[in-house]
Amino acid sequence: MIRSELIQKIADENPHLTQKNVERIVNTVFEEIVEALAKGDRVELRGFGAFSVKARDARLGRNPRTGESVQVEDKKVPFFKTGKLLRDRLNGKA
Repeated sequence: MIRSELIQKIADENPHLTQKNVERIVNTVFEEIVEALAKGDRVELRGFGAFSVKARDARLGRNPRTGESVQVEDKKVPFFKTGKLLRDRLNGKA
């Protein structure tokens, strides 16, 4: 599912909201998640999962095309851990 499909589904299920309002709501939720992660905060959506930021140390990597060693700088990457309800549903337990 892509963002526009999500917006359309929410708009279809909530006829009292205009598509423009639903789009604004969805975009605001995503922007708040991104801003919180950019500040280093953790975002938890109960039953769904938690977004956090993990730090990766600098390391020596390899260019897969040439085999040459290259220095990879340290960086921060987003991380998502599924919640118990989502995990159970994916595994057919709920």
